[in-house]
Amino acid sequence: MRFAWIDLREVPGPQLQAVVDAAVHTRMAGVLATDAELLATLPPTVTRVLIPGDPATDTAKKPGAKETKETKGADDSKQTKATAGAGWDVLLRTFTTQDELDALAAGNRAAGATPTAGFIDVRDDRTLRLSCAGAMALPYTVIHFADPTKIPLEIVLAAAESAEGKLLTTVADLEEAAIVFDVLERGSDGILYPPRTADEVFALARLLEATTPQLELATLTVESIQHVGLGDRVCVDTCSHFEEDEGILVGSYSSGFILCCSETHPLPYMPTRPFRVNAGALHSYTLGPENRTSYLSEVGSGHALLAVGADGRTRRVVVGRAKLESRPLLEIRAHAEDGQLVSLTVQDDWHVRVLGPGGKVLNVTELRTGDELLGYLATDKRHVGLPIGEFCKEF
Repeated sequence: MRFAWIDLREVPGPQLQAVVDAAVHTRMAGVLATDAELLATLPPTVTRVLIPGDPATDTAKKPGAKETKETKGADDSKQTKATAGAGWDVLLRTFTTQDELDALAAGNRAAGATPTAGFIDVRDDRTLRLSCAGAMALPYTVIHFADPTKIPLEIVLAAAESAEGKLLTTVADLEEAAIVFDVLERGSDGILYPPRTADEVFALARLLEATTPQLELATLTVESIQHVGLGDRVCVDTCSHFEEDEGILVGSYSSGFILCCSETHPLPYMPTRPFRVNAGALHSYTLGPENRTSYLSEVGSGHALLAVGADGRTRRVVVGRAKLESRPLLEIRAHAEDGQLVSLTVQDDWHVRVLGPGGKVLNVTELRTGDELLGYLATDKRHVGLPIGEFCKEF
């Protein structure tokens, strides 16, 4: 499960309480602050992360920095105050050398120790290797990557594949957060996010909750096949490789869809194109994330759709290109067990396929009355692709 810690250090004063309330309301995993008294007001549902000063400017911990009486006293007083108030769950400390990392790890191993997380700024090969070691040794490792490339994050993720601790990556905005969560498919376990307003916290919560559903597919029975003549059909080319039992849901009615197979399986006269679905006529609906439908005529580069497996599993795929061409068309009419009608118009050609129960691959030109197909029955009526509670009849 991906998660986020909310960094309060740069929140404008007038917005601070609203941001804290939003973090609690949305059940953010953690809140980071330099104020132990503020952290002490948070409920136990939130991991309270205390940082005794900005980790990037914690001079008392920098190698070679001279620890003066004043800096040591200030640092000690913060820790004493935090301990006395028991207002935090995790202490975040900067490490810049292997010795400092070893000291943090040893402290975590001490009996009854409160967890200490590590922060590291990755700027070169040495700090990159040190961050990999930290990810393996600490309960939490927070990493700031100086360069915009995500290659260093990929290296840390690979190195820490078997680590028991959690890796958090600092991000500047929601767009970067979405990218970080997708690196190497696994993504960073968590992010450290610095919101400026409560609205940003709520937007982050929506990003964290963005998952695709498990669908309950229905078995449909073919009742007729009809050649309907020339029309425009759409091939959808995605940026992903489909599995053999995957496709996309397409239908003439927003209440019912048939699972159209990808071109993952061998075909005569042409190579496989495992990224493509020969989906259907341009008027057809297809199902995308967040229970939203689109016409195939609207689908294009950058559009998100649902790849759906024969067992109902789903995942988000991005369209790289859609291709519309005039071809002879074939209408498939099928019904569900309760009699609900489902219609699909596709290219009238042997190499266009749909899926049956168990992921059976069926050529549309060889379908016969009584054949069984996989489909999805939606209860929602639609307006501009969105579910709506109004009367609507399609025929």
